[in-house]
Amino acid sequence: MTTDTRLGAQSEMIRRHARQRLVSMLAGPVWIGVSVLVMRFWFRYRIEDVEAVRARYRALRAQSDGPILVCANHLTLVDSFLIAWACGGPGYWLTHPDELPWNTPERTNFGKTWIARALIYVAKCIPITRGGAREDVGDVLERVKHLMGRGETALLFPEAGRSRSGRVEESSAAWGVGRIVGAHPHCRVLCVYLRGRQQETWGDFPAKGDTLDVSLACIEPKSDAKGVRRSRDLAQQIIRQLMNMEAAHFEKHGGVAGVPDEGASSGEAR
Repeated sequence: MTTDTRLGAQSEMIRRHARQRLVSMLAGPVWIGVSVLVMRFWFRYRIEDVEAVRARYRALRAQSDGPILVCANHLTLVDSFLIAWACGGPGYWLTHPDELPWNTPERTNFGKTWIARALIYVAKCIPITRGGAREDVGDVLERVKHLMGRGETALLFPEAGRSRSGRVEESSAAWGVGRIVGAHPHCRVLCVYLRGRQQETWGDFPAKGDTLDVSLACIEPKSDAKGVRRSRDLAQQIIRQLMNMEAAHFEKHGGVAGVPDEGASSGEAR
């Protein structure tokens, strides 16, 4: 690829991103509101200690103006929506639109119909094909690096797919996450561990009426390695943090599914 061709492709990517960002912001009152209504009243989900989770999110965000990447464990198709809802209500996201994370769903899960493609377009999604052509995956990573450089936020799943074991697996760390972190000096990673009380393994959705536990931790991965080794090292650090958070979750709640002690209370997310 020549320099002119590369610059032309980059300019087109920037214009494409600006268009999608604008459409998402204009449609925000509709798609954000509907998403929350569906999660709260149709699925009847509840976030444990939701106000404390949101307060901690705001405190972690306020610690630095540097780029931040959200990384989380991955068990269901709607994890990105649940994480956004846990960290902020509709009013917060409508007044802080660039904090609402972009995410990279699997194209085969959400891109089968034009309606699905339109919905994920307005919902700040950049579809990716897992195991797809190296150039296509690279284009998505470049766009994520671009939007983070603008002060926007992205959410990625370091395991690159839903965990088939129901647990965070160190061996599944995807180097692409490390590549993005390594591209931004002083990049912080907001690690999020999310799990439903009735959730034993992976699936499409948490059980209806489930209470969701959410924990947050912010780290700044560092590595002296070079190239791909550096990307893998950074990704491994993120995965290990999520593994520690998972261990703390099961230590607190006990059992395979983390069922709480009788009488435990939950906050009602709005």
